[in-house]
Formats: sequence, C-alpha cells, structure tokens
Amino acid sequence: MTSPQRNQGKPLSSRTQKLIHAASIVGAVLTVVFIIWAYKKGLFTSKEVLSEYMQRAGFWGPPLFILLQILQTVVPIIPGALTSIAGVYIYGEWVGNIYNYIGIIIGSIIAFALARKYGQLFVKSIVSKRTYDRYIGWLDKENRFDYFFIFMMLFPVSPDDFLCMLAALTKMTYKKFIIIILLCKPVTLAAYTYGMTFIIDTIWSHFSR
Repeated sequence: MTSPQRNQGKPLSSRTQKLIHAASIVGAVLTVVFIIWAYKKGLFTSKEVLSEYMQRAGFWGPPLFILLQILQTVVPIIPGALTSIAGVYIYGEWVGNIYNYIGIIIGSIIAFALARKYGQLFVKSIVSKRTYDRYIGWLDKENRFDYFFIFMMLFPVSPDDFLCMLAALTKMTYKKFIIIILLCKPVTLAAYTYGMTFIIDTIWSHFSR
C-alpha cells in the first residue's frame, strides 16, 4: 500500500485543473471589482458604514459569509486575509471571528480530506510552485512535521491553507489534524484580525481627519 507520505493521489482531469485555475482567476478579478465598487460607494470611509451596508443581507448574511470562508480556504478564490478582516468589520470582533472560525475550520478539514484523497497532484493544482517547493521538504522530516505544523498554525502570516493540505500528505491522522486546528486557529485568528484591524483603523482615522 502506498503511504500518504509520498502518495501522488488520483489523477485530476485536465478539466478539473482548468476549473480550479479559472476559479482562482475569477475570484481575483471579482475581488478587485468589489474593492473598486465599494470605494466608489463610500463603503471604506469607516467600518461602521461598511458594516451597516453589508448587514442588509439579513438572515442570509452569516451563512453566506461562512460558505465564502469555506470556499476560500479550499480554493484561493478570494484572499483569506480580506474575508477574515471583513468578517470582523461586518459582524463585530467576537461574532465576526466566530464566523471566521467556523468557516475556516470546515474549509481546512475539506482541504485536508481532498489532499489526502488526491495527493500531491491536487495540492500542486492549488498552490504556486514556489510555495510548494519551499515547504515540500518537510515531508522528509516525518518525526518533526507535527511540531512544525503546530508552530505554523499559531503563526498569523503562515500559508496555513496550503499547510493543511501538506499535512494530509503525511501520516497525520484526521483526529490529530482536527485537534490541532481547533486549538490553534482561535489564537491565529485573534492575533491576525486584531493586528490588521488596528492598522486599518489607524489609517482610516488618519485620512478621516
């Protein structure tokens, strides 16, 4: 039996690979379009204005936001940093981070499962060659990978979505993976969103004088 350590995975069809790449491109374009549209609408004048406008979605707002977080975790349709910060601004620090947490945890488990099933071929179709080549060597350090993974999950600016897929290429069990991300993600989210919102608030206050 082939070990997940070097499992090449089931071959992805060329159509699937094209769809993944197309989704990433479309997501990047839509992100730029949204930023331009929101700027013209004046939604970036303050976080209160942005929150009030986005909450008009009503009941469907939270589940749609969580779904967006799940999708961006599995496939980089929209930068995860953007959606996480948006969640805090729209729903508040506590509720926003809870929605972020739910979506990212579910998305991370799905990404792990897909990488475990389809192996390196799937991972390579998701991330850049530069990122892949930078971290793939950790697969040869089986005894140390778990500690490395925990450390990176606690590091706010690590490529955590990719590292969740990388973990699936090792012998890490689902149980261990889920426990690690359940415990580490709240710390990472709190540190990242607090730091970034502080910077953005400072910039906003500077330009609103």
